[in-house]
Amino acid sequence: MRIVILGAGPAGLYLAYLIKRRKPAADVAVIEQNAANATFGFGVVFSDRALEFLREDDAETYAAIAPQMETWHDLTIVHRNERVVIDGVGFAAIGRLKLLQLLQARARSVGVEPQFGRAVMSLDEIGKADLVVGADGVNSLVRRTLAHEFGAGVAHLSNRFAWFGTSKAYDTLTQTFRHTPIGDFNAHHYRYAPGRSTFIVETDEETFVRAGFERMADAESRSVCERVFADALEGHPLISNNSIWRQFPVVHNARWSHGQYVLIGDALHTAHFSIGSGTRLAMEDAIALDKALSLHPRDVREALAAYEAARRPILEKLVAGANGSAQWYAHFAEHMTLAPLDLAMSYIMRSGRVDRERLRKLSPKFVARYEAEHN
Repeated sequence: MRIVILGAGPAGLYLAYLIKRRKPAADVAVIEQNAANATFGFGVVFSDRALEFLREDDAETYAAIAPQMETWHDLTIVHRNERVVIDGVGFAAIGRLKLLQLLQARARSVGVEPQFGRAVMSLDEIGKADLVVGADGVNSLVRRTLAHEFGAGVAHLSNRFAWFGTSKAYDTLTQTFRHTPIGDFNAHHYRYAPGRSTFIVETDEETFVRAGFERMADAESRSVCERVFADALEGHPLISNNSIWRQFPVVHNARWSHGQYVLIGDALHTAHFSIGSGTRLAMEDAIALDKALSLHPRDVREALAAYEAARRPILEKLVAGANGSAQWYAHFAEHMTLAPLDLAMSYIMRSGRVDRERLRKLSPKFVARYEAEHN
Protein backbone atom coordinates (compact mmCIF):
# COMPACT_ATOMS: atom_id res chain seq x y z
CA MET A 1 0.00 0.00 0.00
CA ARG A 2 1.34 3.42 -0.99
CA ILE A 3 0.26 6.24 1.31
CA VAL A 4 1.11 9.88 0.59
CA ILE A 5 0.71 12.45 3.35
CA LEU A 6 0.85 16.10 2.33
CA GLY A 7 2.08 18.24 5.21
CA ALA A 8 4.68 17.61 7.92
CA GLY A 9 2.96 19.37 10.77
CA PRO A 10 1.97 17.47 13.93
CA ALA A 11 -0.94 15.70 12.20
CA GLY A 12 1.02 14.47 9.18
CA LEU A 13 4.14 13.45 11.06
CA TYR A 14 2.29 11.62 13.76
CA LEU A 15 0.06 9.78 11.29
CA ALA A 16 3.11 8.64 9.32
CA TYR A 17 4.71 7.35 12.51
CA LEU A 18 1.57 5.49 13.59
CA ILE A 19 0.99 3.81 10.24
CA LYS A 20 4.60 2.77 9.74
CA ARG A 21 4.91 1.56 13.33
CA ARG A 22 1.86 -0.65 12.88
CA LYS A 23 2.62 -1.74 9.32
CA PRO A 24 6.37 -1.62 8.58
CA ALA A 25 5.91 -2.84 4.99
CA ALA A 26 3.69 0.12 4.06
CA ASP A 27 5.12 2.68 1.65
CA VAL A 28 4.54 5.96 3.54
CA ALA A 29 5.67 9.27 2.04
CA VAL A 30 5.43 12.63 3.81
CA ILE A 31 5.79 15.69 1.58
CA GLU A 32 6.28 19.19 3.04
CA GLN A 33 6.82 22.43 1.15
CA ASN A 34 8.81 24.11 3.94
CA ALA A 35 12.25 23.28 5.30
CA ALA A 36 12.57 20.92 8.24
CA ASN A 37 13.46 23.72 10.63
CA ALA A 38 10.92 26.25 9.35
CA THR A 39 7.95 27.09 11.50
CA PHE A 40 5.71 30.05 12.13
CA GLY A 41 4.56 31.10 15.56
CA PHE A 42 6.34 30.27 18.78
CA GLY A 43 4.82 27.97 21.38
CA VAL A 44 2.05 25.39 21.18
CA VAL A 45 -0.28 25.23 24.16
CA PHE A 46 -2.26 22.19 25.27
CA SER A 47 -5.26 22.33 27.57
CA ASP A 48 -5.38 20.64 30.97
CA ARG A 49 -4.49 16.99 30.18
CA ALA A 50 -1.70 17.95 27.76
CA LEU A 51 -0.47 14.69 26.24
CA GLU A 52 -2.29 12.26 28.50
CA PHE A 53 -4.13 10.93 25.45
CA LEU A 54 -0.79 9.45 24.32
CA ARG A 55 0.34 7.84 27.56
CA GLU A 56 -1.41 4.47 27.27
CA ASP A 57 -1.04 3.65 23.56
CA ASP A 58 2.21 5.45 22.75
CA ALA A 59 4.36 5.67 25.85
CA GLU A 60 7.55 6.28 23.86
CA THR A 61 6.23 9.41 22.13
CA TYR A 62 4.75 10.61 25.40
CA ALA A 63 8.11 10.11 27.11
CA ALA A 64 9.90 12.02 24.33
CA ILE A 65 7.61 15.07 24.44
CA ALA A 66 6.36 15.42 28.03
CA PRO A 67 9.71 16.35 29.66
CA GLN A 68 10.12 19.21 27.17
CA MET A 69 6.89 20.90 28.21
CA GLU A 70 6.33 23.87 30.49
CA THR A 71 3.35 23.32 32.80
CA TRP A 72 1.24 25.35 35.21
CA HIS A 73 -2.01 24.89 37.13
CA ASP A 74 -3.76 28.26 37.16
CA LEU A 75 -4.94 30.83 34.64
CA THR A 76 -4.71 34.60 35.10
CA ILE A 77 -6.98 37.37 33.82
CA VAL A 78 -5.65 40.95 33.89
CA HIS A 79 -8.27 43.65 33.39
CA ARG A 80 -8.10 47.28 34.50
CA ASN A 81 -4.71 46.37 35.97
CA GLU A 82 -6.34 43.91 38.38
CA ARG A 83 -5.17 40.29 38.37
CA VAL A 84 -7.81 37.59 38.80
CA VAL A 85 -6.47 34.05 39.26
CA ILE A 86 -8.66 31.15 38.16
CA ASP A 87 -7.28 28.16 40.03
CA GLY A 88 -7.24 24.61 38.68
CA VAL A 89 -7.23 25.55 34.97
CA GLY A 90 -3.99 23.88 33.96
CA PHE A 91 -2.14 24.08 30.68
CA ALA A 92 1.14 22.86 29.20
CA ALA A 93 3.18 24.29 26.34
CA ILE A 94 6.14 23.47 24.14
CA GLY A 95 7.97 25.31 21.38
CA ARG A 96 6.39 24.54 18.03
CA LEU A 97 9.75 23.86 16.40
CA LYS A 98 10.78 21.61 19.28
CA LEU A 99 7.54 19.61 18.93
CA LEU A 100 8.06 19.23 15.18
CA GLN A 101 11.64 18.08 15.70
CA LEU A 102 10.52 15.47 18.20
CA LEU A 103 7.80 14.20 15.85
CA GLN A 104 10.24 14.15 12.93
CA ALA A 105 12.49 11.95 15.06
CA ARG A 106 9.57 9.64 15.86
CA ALA A 107 8.80 9.31 12.12
CA ARG A 108 12.44 8.53 11.33
CA SER A 109 12.54 5.95 14.12
CA VAL A 110 10.16 3.78 12.09
CA GLY A 111 11.77 4.45 8.73
CA VAL A 112 9.84 7.45 7.42
CA GLU A 113 12.06 10.24 6.04
CA PRO A 114 9.91 13.31 5.29
CA GLN A 115 10.57 15.10 2.01
CA PHE A 116 11.11 18.75 2.97
CA GLY A 117 11.27 21.71 0.61
CA ARG A 118 9.02 20.07 -1.97
CA ALA A 119 6.04 22.19 -3.00
CA VAL A 120 3.26 20.16 -4.61
CA MET A 121 1.23 22.38 -6.92
CA SER A 122 -1.18 19.74 -8.21
CA LEU A 123 -2.46 16.42 -6.91
CA ASP A 124 -1.41 14.96 -10.26
CA GLU A 125 2.22 15.31 -9.12
CA ILE A 126 1.69 12.70 -6.42
CA GLY A 127 1.29 9.81 -8.82
CA LYS A 128 -0.58 6.63 -8.07
CA ALA A 129 -1.41 6.16 -4.39
CA ASP A 130 -3.83 3.99 -2.43
CA LEU A 131 -4.38 6.78 0.07
CA VAL A 132 -3.67 10.52 -0.03
CA VAL A 133 -3.96 12.39 3.27
CA GLY A 134 -4.41 16.14 3.34
CA ALA A 135 -2.56 17.14 6.50
CA ASP A 136 -1.52 20.33 4.76
CA GLY A 137 -3.15 22.90 7.02
CA VAL A 138 -5.58 25.74 6.59
CA ASN A 139 -4.57 26.36 2.96
CA SER A 140 -4.75 22.65 2.10
CA LEU A 141 -4.15 21.79 -1.55
CA VAL A 142 -6.20 18.61 -1.10
CA ARG A 143 -9.19 20.51 0.27
CA ARG A 144 -8.96 23.31 -2.30
CA THR A 145 -8.67 20.90 -5.20
CA LEU A 146 -11.66 18.84 -4.06
CA ALA A 147 -13.62 21.66 -2.41
CA HIS A 148 -16.91 20.65 -4.00
CA GLU A 149 -16.48 16.98 -3.19
CA PHE A 150 -15.68 17.75 0.45
CA GLY A 151 -18.36 20.43 0.77
CA ALA A 152 -15.59 22.68 2.02
CA GLY A 153 -15.99 26.16 3.41
CA VAL A 154 -13.76 28.71 5.12
CA ALA A 155 -15.09 31.72 7.03
CA HIS A 156 -12.95 34.33 8.77
CA LEU A 157 -13.58 35.95 12.13
CA SER A 158 -13.66 39.74 12.15
CA ASN A 159 -10.98 40.19 14.81
CA ARG A 160 -7.32 40.57 13.86
CA PHE A 161 -4.43 38.90 15.64
CA ALA A 162 -0.64 38.85 15.35
CA TRP A 163 1.48 36.02 16.78
CA PHE A 164 4.60 37.32 18.54
CA GLY A 165 7.08 35.90 20.99
CA THR A 166 8.94 37.49 23.90
CA SER A 167 11.84 36.76 26.24
CA LYS A 168 9.59 37.49 29.22
CA ALA A 169 8.62 34.21 30.94
CA TYR A 170 5.12 34.10 32.45
CA ASP A 171 4.10 32.02 35.44
CA THR A 172 0.72 31.06 33.96
CA LEU A 173 -1.27 31.37 30.79
CA THR A 174 -2.45 34.97 31.07
CA GLN A 175 -5.12 36.97 29.30
CA THR A 176 -4.37 40.69 29.48
CA PHE A 177 -7.00 43.21 28.38
CA ARG A 178 -6.15 46.83 27.57
CA HIS A 179 -8.34 49.82 26.72
CA THR A 180 -6.31 52.53 24.99
CA PRO A 181 -6.99 55.83 23.18
CA ILE A 182 -6.86 53.98 19.86
CA GLY A 183 -9.11 51.11 20.95
CA ASP A 184 -9.31 47.78 22.71
CA PHE A 185 -6.73 44.99 22.76
CA ASN A 186 -6.15 41.67 24.45
CA ALA A 187 -3.09 39.47 24.64
CA HIS A 188 -2.78 35.71 25.15
CA HIS A 189 0.65 35.04 26.65
CA TYR A 190 2.25 31.94 28.10
CA ARG A 191 5.66 30.38 28.69
CA TYR A 192 6.67 27.60 26.30
CA ALA A 193 10.38 27.25 27.16
CA PRO A 194 12.72 28.70 29.77
CA GLY A 195 12.94 32.42 29.07
CA ARG A 196 10.54 32.24 26.12
CA SER A 197 6.81 32.96 25.80
CA THR A 198 4.20 33.20 23.09
CA PHE A 199 2.52 36.62 23.00
CA ILE A 200 -0.56 36.80 20.74
CA VAL A 201 -2.00 40.29 20.33
CA GLU A 202 -5.63 40.56 19.28
CA THR A 203 -7.78 43.54 18.45
CA ASP A 204 -11.22 44.17 17.00
CA GLU A 205 -11.78 45.36 13.45
CA GLU A 206 -12.64 48.91 14.50
CA THR A 207 -9.39 49.32 16.44
CA PHE A 208 -7.37 47.65 13.67
CA VAL A 209 -8.60 50.24 11.18
CA ARG A 210 -8.34 53.20 13.56
CA ALA A 211 -4.75 52.34 14.50
CA GLY A 212 -3.76 52.00 10.85
CA PHE A 213 -2.13 48.57 11.33
CA GLU A 214 -2.82 47.62 7.73
CA ARG A 215 -0.49 50.38 6.53
CA MET A 216 2.29 49.73 9.06
CA ALA A 217 5.56 47.92 8.48
CA ASP A 218 6.33 45.04 10.80
CA ALA A 219 8.63 47.03 13.10
CA GLU A 220 6.12 49.85 13.56
CA SER A 221 3.25 47.44 14.25
CA ARG A 222 5.35 45.58 16.79
CA SER A 223 6.32 48.86 18.45
CA VAL A 224 2.67 49.85 18.90
CA CYS A 225 1.91 46.50 20.53
CA GLU A 226 4.92 46.87 22.83
CA ARG A 227 3.56 50.23 24.03
CA VAL A 228 0.05 48.89 24.54
CA PHE A 229 1.32 45.97 26.66
CA ALA A 230 4.34 47.67 28.23
CA ASP A 231 3.26 46.70 31.76
CA ALA A 232 2.81 43.04 30.82
CA LEU A 233 6.15 42.91 28.96
CA GLU A 234 8.11 44.62 31.76
CA GLY A 235 10.78 45.93 29.41
CA HIS A 236 11.09 42.79 27.30
CA PRO A 237 10.70 43.26 23.53
CA LEU A 238 8.27 41.43 21.28
CA ILE A 239 9.89 39.07 18.77
CA SER A 240 8.54 38.67 15.24
CA ASN A 241 8.36 35.51 13.16
CA ASN A 242 6.09 36.18 10.20
CA SER A 243 3.99 38.09 12.75
CA ILE A 244 1.55 39.57 10.29
CA TRP A 245 -2.01 40.50 11.22
CA ARG A 246 -4.44 37.70 10.42
CA GLN A 247 -8.12 36.87 10.74
CA PHE A 248 -8.75 33.45 12.23
CA PRO A 249 -10.09 30.99 9.59
CA VAL A 250 -12.95 28.70 10.57
CA VAL A 251 -12.62 25.62 8.33
CA HIS A 252 -15.55 23.28 7.81
CA ASN A 253 -16.06 20.23 5.60
CA ALA A 254 -19.41 18.53 5.07
CA ARG A 255 -17.57 15.35 4.06
CA TRP A 256 -14.17 14.21 5.29
CA SER A 257 -13.10 12.01 2.38
CA HIS A 258 -13.55 11.51 -1.32
CA GLY A 259 -12.32 8.37 -3.01
CA GLN A 260 -8.79 7.77 -1.73
CA TYR A 261 -8.45 11.36 -0.42
CA VAL A 262 -9.01 12.26 3.24
CA LEU A 263 -8.43 15.29 5.47
CA ILE A 264 -7.06 15.60 9.00
CA GLY A 265 -5.98 18.44 11.30
CA ASP A 266 -6.38 22.06 10.21
CA ALA A 267 -7.09 20.96 6.65
CA LEU A 268 -10.26 19.37 8.03
CA HIS A 269 -11.19 21.72 10.88
CA THR A 270 -9.79 24.57 12.91
CA ALA A 271 -10.16 25.22 16.62
CA HIS A 272 -9.64 28.77 17.86
CA PHE A 273 -6.28 29.19 19.60
CA SER A 274 -8.00 30.43 22.76
CA ILE A 275 -8.90 26.87 23.84
CA GLY A 276 -5.43 25.36 23.43
CA SER A 277 -6.60 22.23 21.62
CA GLY A 278 -5.70 22.62 17.95
CA THR A 279 -2.54 20.49 17.99
CA ARG A 280 -4.08 17.89 20.24
CA LEU A 281 -7.12 17.57 17.96
CA ALA A 282 -4.83 17.15 14.95
CA MET A 283 -2.88 14.37 16.63
CA GLU A 284 -6.09 12.69 17.77
CA ASP A 285 -7.34 12.82 14.16
CA ALA A 286 -4.20 10.90 13.20
CA ILE A 287 -4.87 8.31 15.91
CA ALA A 288 -8.47 7.87 14.75
CA LEU A 289 -7.50 7.52 11.08
CA ASP A 290 -4.77 4.99 11.83
CA LYS A 291 -7.18 2.98 13.93
CA ALA A 292 -9.76 2.93 11.13
CA LEU A 293 -7.12 1.81 8.63
CA SER A 294 -6.08 -1.01 10.95
CA LEU A 295 -9.68 -2.19 11.34
CA HIS A 296 -10.33 -2.11 7.57
CA PRO A 297 -6.97 -3.09 6.02
CA ARG A 298 -8.37 -4.27 2.69
CA ASP A 299 -10.71 -1.41 1.81
CA VAL A 300 -9.44 2.18 2.07
CA ARG A 301 -12.81 3.75 1.36
CA GLU A 302 -14.46 1.64 4.04
CA ALA A 303 -11.72 2.70 6.45
CA LEU A 304 -12.23 6.37 5.63
CA ALA A 305 -15.96 6.08 6.20
CA ALA A 306 -15.30 4.38 9.53
CA TYR A 307 -12.84 7.15 10.49
CA GLU A 308 -15.43 9.84 9.91
CA ALA A 309 -18.23 7.91 11.59
CA ALA A 310 -16.19 7.37 14.74
CA ARG A 311 -14.39 10.71 14.94
CA ARG A 312 -16.98 13.25 13.76
CA PRO A 313 -19.33 13.15 16.81
CA ILE A 314 -16.39 13.64 19.18
CA LEU A 315 -14.81 16.35 17.10
CA GLU A 316 -17.99 18.32 16.54
CA LYS A 317 -18.53 18.72 20.29
CA LEU A 318 -14.99 20.01 20.74
CA VAL A 319 -15.16 22.32 17.75
CA ALA A 320 -18.50 23.69 18.96
CA GLY A 321 -16.80 24.66 22.21
CA ALA A 322 -13.94 26.26 20.27
CA ASN A 323 -16.40 28.20 18.14
CA GLY A 324 -18.16 29.41 21.29
CA SER A 325 -14.84 30.66 22.57
CA ALA A 326 -14.08 32.31 19.23
CA GLN A 327 -17.39 34.16 19.31
CA TRP A 328 -16.64 35.43 22.82
CA TYR A 329 -13.39 36.89 21.49
CA ALA A 330 -15.20 38.38 18.52
CA HIS A 331 -16.99 40.58 21.10
CA PHE A 332 -14.22 40.88 23.69
CA ALA A 333 -14.36 44.69 23.63
CA GLU A 334 -17.99 44.52 24.80
CA HIS A 335 -17.02 42.19 27.64
CA MET A 336 -14.42 44.71 28.77
CA THR A 337 -17.22 46.88 30.16
CA LEU A 338 -17.51 44.27 32.94
CA ALA A 339 -15.65 44.51 36.22
CA PRO A 340 -12.50 42.33 36.39
CA LEU A 341 -14.09 39.48 38.37
CA ASP A 342 -17.19 39.48 36.16
CA LEU A 343 -15.04 39.48 33.03
CA ALA A 344 -13.14 36.50 34.40
CA MET A 345 -16.38 34.60 35.02
CA SER A 346 -17.67 35.46 31.54
CA TYR A 347 -14.36 34.30 30.08
CA ILE A 348 -14.24 30.94 31.84
CA MET A 349 -17.86 30.17 30.87
CA ARG A 350 -17.45 31.29 27.25
CA SER A 351 -17.40 27.89 25.51
CA GLY A 352 -20.68 26.74 27.05
CA ARG A 353 -19.05 23.51 28.22
CA VAL A 354 -18.61 24.51 31.89
CA ASP A 355 -21.50 25.17 34.27
CA ARG A 356 -21.25 26.72 37.72
CA GLU A 357 -21.21 23.42 39.61
CA ARG A 358 -18.46 21.97 37.48
CA LEU A 359 -16.51 25.19 37.85
CA ARG A 360 -16.95 25.04 41.62
CA LYS A 361 -15.15 21.68 41.65
CA LEU A 362 -12.51 22.77 39.15
CA SER A 363 -11.77 26.25 40.56
CA PRO A 364 -13.00 26.38 44.16
CA LYS A 365 -10.96 29.44 45.18
CA PHE A 366 -12.10 31.50 42.21
CA VAL A 367 -15.77 30.57 42.64
CA ALA A 368 -15.62 31.27 46.38
CA ARG A 369 -14.20 34.74 45.69
CA TYR A 370 -16.77 35.43 43.00
CA GLU A 371 -19.70 34.37 45.14
CA ALA A 372 -18.40 36.24 48.19
CA GLU A 373 -18.25 39.46 46.19
CA HIS A 374 -21.69 38.94 44.65
CA ASN A 375 -23.64 38.13 47.82
